Amino acid sequence: MSMLSPEELERLSPAESLFPSPIPVQSVSSDEFMAGPQTRKQREFEARVKEMGAHMARRLGVSRRRFFQTAAGMATAFLAMNDTYGPLFGVSRAEAAEPERANDRAKKLSGQFIMDMHTHFLRPGTRIMTFVNQRKAVGKAGWNPTLVDKEQTIDDLMFTNYLKEIYLDSDTKVALLSGAPFDDRTWEFLTNQAIADGVKMVNKTAGSTRILGHAVLTPGQPGWMDEVDKVLAERPPASWKMYTIGDPLSAKTKYPFRLDDEKLMYRFYEKADKAGIRNICIHKGLMPADYEQSWPNVWQYQTPWDLPKVAKDWPQLNFVIYHSAYRLHPGNSAEQALKDFDRTGRIEWVTDLAEIPAKFGVKNLYGDLGQLFAHTAVSQPRLNAALMGTLIKGLGHDHVIWGTDALWTGAPQWQIEALRRLEIPEEMQKQYGFKPLGAADGPVKNAIFGANNARLYNVKPQLRAELAGDKLASYKQLYDKHGAGRTNLAYGFVNRAG
Repeated sequence: MSMLSPEELERLSPAESLFPSPIPVQSVSSDEFMAGPQTRKQREFEARVKEMGAHMARRLGVSRRRFFQTAAGMATAFLAMNDTYGPLFGVSRAEAAEPERANDRAKKLSGQFIMDMHTHFLRPGTRIMTFVNQRKAVGKAGWNPTLVDKEQTIDDLMFTNYLKEIYLDSDTKVALLSGAPFDDRTWEFLTNQAIADGVKMVNKTAGSTRILGHAVLTPGQPGWMDEVDKVLAERPPASWKMYTIGDPLSAKTKYPFRLDDEKLMYRFYEKADKAGIRNICIHKGLMPADYEQSWPNVWQYQTPWDLPKVAKDWPQLNFVIYHSAYRLHPGNSAEQALKDFDRTGRIEWVTDLAEIPAKFGVKNLYGDLGQLFAHTAVSQPRLNAALMGTLIKGLGHDHVIWGTDALWTGAPQWQIEALRRLEIPEEMQKQYGFKPLGAADGPVKNAIFGANNARLYNVKPQLRAELAGDKLASYKQLYDKHGAGRTNLAYGFVNRAG
């Protein structure tokens, strides 16, 4: 099942086939939307990062692959981005050339509190056997020695690889595990029970609260309120997850709905409020280029059209808009989106979301960065800066939420580094009234990376302090010393055209 046509699927390849740069050399998608082809600029970046990485690796006497697993390798990739797109990322040539300098910076920032509230397991059905070989490195790290002796299938490694790439290969401290609904429930790749089981497994392994979980709801489907009662009774979630479009992979979906539908939704809000689970996460945006034709009478449900009323009617609830309603543009062209922004000062659907608080006097809307941050960072960083400026100006930096949609675009460390290094150009700040993002560990970025989510999910400072001494922290120390390092692989789909 996919929202993509057979013709579109024919043009896709597994993202694992990309050159393993620390930053993806091409836009990566899940099967929720069509991946755009590699652009001229992305080809330029790929050639540049290969050349720069090879030069630095020879100078240091290591392989290019190994060099790209290091902090200096990551810095080199951002230098290549700046040389390709302009100086949007804070990085120096000295940092790339001197591993000690890069390592010192990475060590200094490694303790930054990062809550990634938008993660998934590796896509079901993959048969990329690279991950089977990783079990030896994971076992050597000491956090699961049984992996050395037990022969495994790729299915065994989906969850294991999630642990490795989220917690060992990145600075992420706490994550939230999510899923997606379907009109035909047999298509679910993570049921609510599976999410709850995953949360239990990670936290038991860590000896602390390292992961939270959604309960995915299907408003309008028969028995959906029974599922609400069931999860509240058996496995209360940290928050709720819904897709107002219904089934995100079928234009023939039977159950799209509006959040402000009083008859359908308000009784659920009453239960959520009473249970004290007040974070409502809603997928919006990410539509195909021909959405008006391919999703007639349905695509509107992906827009922010239902948010003003529901936010005003339920001020005690928090509505977290996943992907910040980012629409995508024809051919997923970030270049076209940037041209539109330069012409109008608007980013379709994102600006609509960002303007709601001022227009309607509400304070309970939040913008999640999952997928839109990764997509624009690798395809047009200037648009990435415009997105951040737009969301912060409209919602406030205390209402922008860190999420990566990992594992689709690989271990989230490159996204973490992208935000740490990103700055909105001064001329863009002056023209549009955007405020600077500031230092990697300054108040704006600290809020987005973790403080906002900690406030929403009631993660107290005491709990955060406990993470530094839990089992996962010990495993990470061993892994950093003995492990094989980041694979720099992505796991979604890429477009072979271009």
